[in-house]
Amino acid sequence: MTTYTRRFDELGATDVETAGGKGANLGELTRAGLPVPPGFVVVTPAYDAFVAANGLQARIDAGGPAEIRAAFEAGTAPEPVAAAVTAALTELGSGPLAVRSSATVEDVADTSAAGQQDTYLNVEGPDAVLDAVRRCWASLFTDRALAYRASRRIAPEGVRLAVVVQRMADAEASGVMFTANPSNGRRDQLVIGAAWGLGESVVGGTVSTDDHVVDAATGAVLSRTVADKTVMTVPTPTGTEERPVPPERRRAPVLDDDAVRELAALGTRIAAHYGSPQDVEWVRTPLGFVVVQSRPVTALPEPMADPPADWPIPYDGGWYFRASIVEQMPDPLTPLFADLVDGAVTRSITRLMNGVMGHGAVRDGDVSLPTVNGYAYYFYRTSSLVRMLGATPTALRAMAGRPVEGAPPFGLDGWRDRAHPEYERTVADWTARDAAGLTPSQRYDGVVALLDAGCVYYTSVQSIIPLAATSELAFRAFHDRLVRRDGEPAGYQLLLGFDSRPVLAEKSLFDLATAARTDGVTDVLTGSDGVTLAGHLPPSSPPDGADPDAWTRWCARLAEHLDRYGHTVYNLDFADPVPADDPAPVLDSVRFHLLGSGTDPYTRQRAAAGERDRWTRDIDARLDPLRRRIFTALLSWAQDTGPVREDALADMGLAWPLMRRMLLGIGAGLVDAGTVDEPADVFWLRGTELRSALDGGADPDLRARIAERRMLWRGRRTVTAPQLLPEHPAMKALLARVMPASDQAQTGATITGVAASGGRVTAPARVVDGPGGFADLRPGEVLVARITTPAWTPLFTRAAAVVTDVGGPLSHSSIVAREYGIPAVLGTGSATGRIRTGQQVLVDGDRGAVTLLEDGATPEEPDAPSRRTGAVLAVAGGLGAAAVLAVRRRRRRASG
Repeated sequence: MTTYTRRFDELGATDVETAGGKGANLGELTRAGLPVPPGFVVVTPAYDAFVAANGLQARIDAGGPAEIRAAFEAGTAPEPVAAAVTAALTELGSGPLAVRSSATVEDVADTSAAGQQDTYLNVEGPDAVLDAVRRCWASLFTDRALAYRASRRIAPEGVRLAVVVQRMADAEASGVMFTANPSNGRRDQLVIGAAWGLGESVVGGTVSTDDHVVDAATGAVLSRTVADKTVMTVPTPTGTEERPVPPERRRAPVLDDDAVRELAALGTRIAAHYGSPQDVEWVRTPLGFVVVQSRPVTALPEPMADPPADWPIPYDGGWYFRASIVEQMPDPLTPLFADLVDGAVTRSITRLMNGVMGHGAVRDGDVSLPTVNGYAYYFYRTSSLVRMLGATPTALRAMAGRPVEGAPPFGLDGWRDRAHPEYERTVADWTARDAAGLTPSQRYDGVVALLDAGCVYYTSVQSIIPLAATSELAFRAFHDRLVRRDGEPAGYQLLLGFDSRPVLAEKSLFDLATAARTDGVTDVLTGSDGVTLAGHLPPSSPPDGADPDAWTRWCARLAEHLDRYGHTVYNLDFADPVPADDPAPVLDSVRFHLLGSGTDPYTRQRAAAGERDRWTRDIDARLDPLRRRIFTALLSWAQDTGPVREDALADMGLAWPLMRRMLLGIGAGLVDAGTVDEPADVFWLRGTELRSALDGGADPDLRARIAERRMLWRGRRTVTAPQLLPEHPAMKALLARVMPASDQAQTGATITGVAASGGRVTAPARVVDGPGGFADLRPGEVLVARITTPAWTPLFTRAAAVVTDVGGPLSHSSIVAREYGIPAVLGTGSATGRIRTGQQVLVDGDRGAVTLLEDGATPEEPDAPSRRTGAVLAVAGGLGAAAVLAVRRRRRRASG
């Protein structure tokens, strides 16, 4: 015998297919002893019987929402269904009822479907209840419900509807309660919204609610907002209606602290029963609180602490700068990286400074790399800055090719002949040792040694950066001010069209796309996203439909690319994957080339080189002998050094894939030992904690501290760190022209920065905060990011323009943007915080300005070029003679 109704206490969480999500949850809550108004469910077999008895399946299959609903509302419940509902009503007793839809795809873990079907309140009598049930069934085919299911790709044949019939609660007040904070993901906080009367005005969003953030452990109210509650839903003889809230109650709190604590305790109990955060609908009656619904919270973010408001410095007596290597660390550092990189950078930068300024210029404690709110800063004692200022002549002589005795590898020759080979040897040596089987403690020592080697390498790169910057700026200042005529290109355009590691990596990606066509895997690569494809790389099985041999052949080509370029870092913190161990962004870049969205880097480079050489010949032919000699020397110097800087920066991450493998291997061992939950937890340990764990130390609080640190990190990541600490106005003004970002407190419709690559573009913005968002960038959008490193280069082939928070006229972003011929405005200080994805922006790369067009304000007109760019070029103009001498000296040394 078919059962068409079931009481709440006969149902549980596993009965979704018969009771729908809402009905199953109400049964689960009832059986758990929670205060739920009694009721029953008209289960899905009743729906099936109604469809069959009225011949509705053909109408459902034919489509047409309005026609389907009309057919349902005109139908008649079969006698067995009507009898079952009448019997259940008799058992429940008389009084007003709530009749609510309960779909099989509603109020479950991955689909809330809240409000997609109908609810009827204050219903009385069998005929009225059966009519409401029929209308609930019909509401399965409203336009909003159909659109929702289509958006979730829910097949029509997989959806059926049960109906909840429940005694109406005598509501003094009602509302919703989230047992985790939906705004910051914190599981230790509840959020309660409350209003007068029935909850329909709350769920429907027609009334403002009193909102409370509550500590889950104590029930203490952390914050309360009392709203002006203008309307409330009340029962009437024919249903419900909205009425004005009496004036004396409009601004009165709905819940006092005791009521909040009682309700929070109820929410905590419900969440504990389900084992997951819940979205609870509650009603306050004269007899206490009751629950009328509970569903899983969907799309809950990871827990995030409150963003920091203060920036307390760890020690006084100096200044904190976010510049140089810190620009490659845009986010707060993970604890292990922060501990290890501080010592590594301190040792390497001290060695560099003493090598170029003379021994004793920098003493112990003068320089370090501490963190403030997790963000890395260079710290310099004021006394050390004075000593370094006095050693400037020595430093200039070192830059000209005469470093002091015992200096580290320095300049182009030092990088090429010593720093780069030594770094490669160190990585190769530790790779061989790890392959031979290192212990976890030995792997930790290897990570320390490799990070030291990487920082020593970066000190050598730091000696190339000013040489490359000086050479380009000197050439541009000379060319743009003393050579260029109307109609001729700007100086930077004569520096384009050369190979560098990022350009070669982009060519390799293009070659991978070409090979995909040859190997016959184009359809496979374009048919899935990068994350999915990465899961099918060897040794995993090929994607469905792929020829195994062709897939293996192409994957071997991809492996060669990753061996050559997979160490480029998105962020120096080794908690962030590199392409070698997460190739999804690389695969997405190949897909975009195959889909015709990328540009051919070979064609682009040939065109740039051809224009460069043509203009160089024309300019050279018309110059007088003196200007020709200076022009040729400066141009040669800039063309020699510029690509080397990009080569050097691209190889900064040579040790990173190996360090990550070592650390994740250590983490896997800690998981096996029961110390942490997942291998990546190793990044969230302090150095002392990891050493202790490797020595067998037990720490029962370690998991809680890891969770707390992750939560702090997420909150800190939402803010932009000041470029200078302490934030002294005079010092800020003094350094404004040389810091890598503009004033972060800019207001108005125009954001100014560095004019880094010319041109004007109006297009929608796409804010990308890391490699996980690379695939979201669509061709023709403006790339907005905190920074870009060489690993971001593939995005430039799709971007219409580039805007960054941090960067200068000679940063990686500007150089690559020029190669790709797209505008770039860098160092805005606040672009990622002020620009929204999808917002139309005007990027003016000539003036260094980004206008937020949707704000409707008149764009400001910054100087042309931007003030910071102009200041840098003006200074560079005075370096022309020194540049020529440096070039000649270097060439004489090279010729013996």
